[in-house]
Amino acid sequence: MIHIAVIGVGYLGRFHAQKYSKMDGVDLVGVMDIAPERAREVAREVKTEAYTDLHELIGKIDAASVVVPTIYHHEVAKTLLSHGVHCMLEKPISTTVEEADELIDIAKRQRLVLQVGHLERFNPAIKALEARLTHPLFIEANRLSGFKNRATDVDVVLDLMIHDLDIVQALVGLPVREIRAVGVPVLTQKMDIANVRLIFTDGCTANLTASRISLHSMRKIRVFQPGLYVSADCMECKSLIVTRDLSAGPMSAIRPEFETHEGTDILYDELASFVRAVQGLEKPKVTGEAGRKALKLALDINAQIMEGLKSVDIERQLFPPNWSQQTLSGFQGQ
Repeated sequence: MIHIAVIGVGYLGRFHAQKYSKMDGVDLVGVMDIAPERAREVAREVKTEAYTDLHELIGKIDAASVVVPTIYHHEVAKTLLSHGVHCMLEKPISTTVEEADELIDIAKRQRLVLQVGHLERFNPAIKALEARLTHPLFIEANRLSGFKNRATDVDVVLDLMIHDLDIVQALVGLPVREIRAVGVPVLTQKMDIANVRLIFTDGCTANLTASRISLHSMRKIRVFQPGLYVSADCMECKSLIVTRDLSAGPMSAIRPEFETHEGTDILYDELASFVRAVQGLEKPKVTGEAGRKALKLALDINAQIMEGLKSVDIERQLFPPNWSQQTLSGFQGQ
């Protein structure tokens, strides 16, 4: 039996608690949140104990999901890992590469699982993509969503694009040689829309766009290699695979296949994989090192975007003197 807690039961943490409460071989010892009423509400829902102090859980748990705001990832995960607790840490792994390195080092020394919550790796459409590829040459990813007044403690690169940065680096498996990035804040004081072109050392090129101010949602990745085109729709859990037998000559037929992946609970699969890793049955699919790699690239992209914005007085244009939070609230209500 694995004794687990969920640290932070806001929007996403609540789902973590719900999934763990349904797993065989898992004892959900408690949920912890600095908001007492929220902790009690979720605890009642999943029939466990509510906590408001992280240290009260030390000694009672083997593992934990850390689902607090990004700025607290390092502090909370460091405390848990230092006390021998395996961590499922939501993405991004931390706010800096140095923080990520420290967490990875502690986990290694303590021989603990540190898994990072890049959820899309467990999407069956992405799994189908991974299974087909041998030598990707061009990748296009679009991750668009409507504005939600949460997760605005980080910009769109660290909030949304980082999923595709993780996936693309895992698919290509080689270092990035060149970054060309642009982006702007629109509704918040952080980047709300961004685009980047990545060129890897083998020449593979990836064009990624992320927006959290779109009218329509989209989460698609398209990958091209000789004789093969694969489109993964992460929202619909569908895949389109187009193949051509190049050895059969220039007139060989193009064969499209459509795959629908139904009945999959991706978050449950991710957390169940973490539990199996804690049990020693498998290795984490997204390690601390993978989370660090995605964070490092995201921070490099942001640095280039900010450099490009130096000549533009974005803050004055976006937030004139009479601007107030009411303006943003009015937009949300439309």
